[in-house]
Amino acid sequence: MNDLLRILREQITSFPLILRLAAYETKSKYQMNYLGVLWQFLNPLIQMLAYWFVFGMGIRKGGPVATAAGEVPFIVWMLAGLIPWFFISPTILDGSNSVFKRIKMVAKMNFPISSLPSVAIASNLFSYFIMMVVFIIVLLVNGIYPSLHWLQYIYYFICLIAFMFSFSLFNSTISVLVRDYQFLLQAVTRLLFFLLPIFWDINSKLGQNHPELLPVLKLNPLFYIIEGFRNSFLDGQWFFQDIKYTLYFWLFTFLLLTVGSILHMKFRDKFVDFL
Repeated sequence: MNDLLRILREQITSFPLILRLAAYETKSKYQMNYLGVLWQFLNPLIQMLAYWFVFGMGIRKGGPVATAAGEVPFIVWMLAGLIPWFFISPTILDGSNSVFKRIKMVAKMNFPISSLPSVAIASNLFSYFIMMVVFIIVLLVNGIYPSLHWLQYIYYFICLIAFMFSFSLFNSTISVLVRDYQFLLQAVTRLLFFLLPIFWDINSKLGQNHPELLPVLKLNPLFYIIEGFRNSFLDGQWFFQDIKYTLYFWLFTFLLLTVGSILHMKFRDKFVDFL
């Protein structure tokens, strides 16, 4: 518990520097491109259009999706799951490689190494917020206006940040100790893309044909987050309506953060030896 509290305290005290490093990293990543940071918006936009064309116009033939808010265009339903994934996917990979990539840079700085995963998270948040603004505009254009359910987006955003930090802290330590873990994580991330309710309604499709598999897929905390994002904007259920699943998510996240904190503090002074 002492390790966990120390890790959290380091994030709070280093917060201003985390934001500055994230902003610098974002600018330096695109400084050699003519369009610069605009690519943070263009790249996911192109992918969104490609997925919508293949899954929405191709496979579904432009048919709407039935939700608690009524039938909505597939692109609206898709973006509710795809936009958080566009943040989750790069953050998993960047966060896992954050310590290995930057340890030499911060070794001589008065900057806690545990904050490096936070830098990766903050860096990816810039493009995420831009995509969320676009999503809100798409909702309004399609006649979906703010409701009381939208308020729980704040809760699920906290869930997203809490889990991504816990997962990134754990992964960043393991990736330094075992470099093969990074390649395994890349493969698992690609697999997760199809095991989450991003392009297909797992609850109805899989629940009807293979109900025994649904509880297994829902063990993934990311399932809870993506479903929560969609419920927030498309008038689904409140998070407290499934209190067992909510408790499971926070227990899993807490255990992951605890284990990650213990491992990080145990090997932190030896990270340089593994490079």
